Amino acid sequence: ALRQFGLVIAAFEGNPVEEPAVRDLLNRFHTEDGTASMAIRRLSRLTGWLNNATRNQFFAPIAWFCGLFVLLTHRIECWRRRYGVEVADWLETAACLEATTSVAGYCFDHPRDCVPEILEDRAELNAEDLGHPLLPESVCVRNSVQLTPETPLMLISGSNMSGKSTFLRSIGTSIVLSFCGSVVRATRFQTHPFQLATAMRVSDSLQEGRSLFFSVVQRLKSVVDLTGGSRTVLFLLDEILHGTNSHDRRRGAEAVIRSLVDRHAVGIVTTHDLALTRIADSMPGLAINKHFEDTVVEGTMLFDYRLRDGVVERSNAIELMRMLGLDV
Repeated sequence: ALRQFGLVIAAFEGNPVEEPAVRDLLNRFHTEDGTASMAIRRLSRLTGWLNNATRNQFFAPIAWFCGLFVLLTHRIECWRRRYGVEVADWLETAACLEATTSVAGYCFDHPRDCVPEILEDRAELNAEDLGHPLLPESVCVRNSVQLTPETPLMLISGSNMSGKSTFLRSIGTSIVLSFCGSVVRATRFQTHPFQLATAMRVSDSLQEGRSLFFSVVQRLKSVVDLTGGSRTVLFLLDEILHGTNSHDRRRGAEAVIRSLVDRHAVGIVTTHDLALTRIADSMPGLAINKHFEDTVVEGTMLFDYRLRDGVVERSNAIELMRMLGLDV
């Protein structure tokens, strides 16, 4: 591990750059008597010799006779006194440079993606032709979305596998990429520096004794708590409260959503339960309904992954069960 860390630092040190911010990071690898990679290689050699002295049956007798255990331990301690306080900074610098090169590589590989715009003075999200960055361009279906302080909530209904979760991931990933200085898979992308909060892929835990519903409630509580901070929250809730009955789900979901909107958060909620789409009727002007849908052609289920206005008018759960051979 030490040798690999030294090679990573050496790779960064050996590539001159012109960008001032990156150059400042590289300067943190320089010490009074050399470079960070040289110091790490020295420590790697010392620990390697000490390991050989204790584990190599042929080298151990020579090490005992020559007193290498004391000498190597002393040299390692001297290294710690000289460079120990700088190791944490080297690790942080290497992590920053790796993240920077990753973002730069993504931007280079996607020249047609747009540069996002950060809106400091208005808490809104505007995305035109937004797609998921990990999907190949040939199969990526793009959709547009807008969230504003005037209309802070979007409820998305739709059948199984219609694209609801992927759409949420596209939004969340694009916001994170924007904050990293990367390009975004969209033709236009504007976002406020939101505090991103998600409740997706929540699972139970046998070891911790948590049921699925309890885990979901815990996650929702953490999302609501984030609204107490200084930054406006953008929440992405996938299949909210899906681990309980429909009556409690409706009451609980509406209470959580109202609490978030009342605290000036904006966000999107997806659901299979069409009863939850009526929440938009109880919040006139503040919420809109959108949906994804599917079609069945000659026993084959087809999806176009297009976001449409209104509430979905059909579900595919029974049809999917029949297609898989269940007698329903």
